[in-house]
Amino acid sequence: MSTSASNGIPDELREALRKARFVAALTGAGVSAESGLATFRDAQSGLWARFDPRELATPSAFARNPKLVWDWYAWRRERVASAQPNAAHHALVEVERRAPQFLLATQNVDGLHQRAGSRTVVELHGNIGRVKCSREGTVVDRWHAPAGEVPRCSSCGALLRPDVVWFEEMLPGHALAAAEDAARNCDLLLVVGTSAEVYPAAALPSLAANHGAVVVEVNPNRTPLSAFADYVLRGAAGVVLPQLVAD
Repeated sequence: MSTSASNGIPDELREALRKARFVAALTGAGVSAESGLATFRDAQSGLWARFDPRELATPSAFARNPKLVWDWYAWRRERVASAQPNAAHHALVEVERRAPQFLLATQNVDGLHQRAGSRTVVELHGNIGRVKCSREGTVVDRWHAPAGEVPRCSSCGALLRPDVVWFEEMLPGHALAAAEDAARNCDLLLVVGTSAEVYPAAALPSLAANHGAVVVEVNPNRTPLSAFADYVLRGAAGVVLPQLVAD
């Protein structure tokens, strides 16, 4: 079943959301884009326009040129710090407030869900605001580096890196397990602003559907999920989600 933001929300979907004991959500780059943050593949501008993002987001790229990768993430971190949660983020906070049980799994690394007030958040791809030791994996709260150098771990001396999942890396096991458990046990899954093409996160909607959940896609564009979602709500997440939670 498909509808558009301008046509409102089906009454049966509102009722399903109201009755759901366990609501889960999967969010992607489209949600962050509505806060002015470019999607990963569009995050090149200015000095970074000549680089392929994939060349800056792999362990091999960091090993080859750690300063280049560090500087790119520092630039992105500044942009994230100046962004603000949008209406979609706040609507998901309201969904969590009403649901007896809730889990939000996000592919975004900007922390905007937490800043909006979401409490039960699983970060599948890490968080750009955190830094960790490239050898030990320990998150580091503070660091110092001489000008022009990549900071090092005060414990072992290894280079520090962003606490994000790069290409060629596995998702954090605990995060993926929590998201999969929610997909298996939820009554309703909201899939918001994601292309549903990046695995293993893209498998979560089908996992939820196979276990009897109502699957709702919120996206302005058609995706591979559109063919089997129970409800497809066409429109910007910042428009559609507030309508969904409106009394």
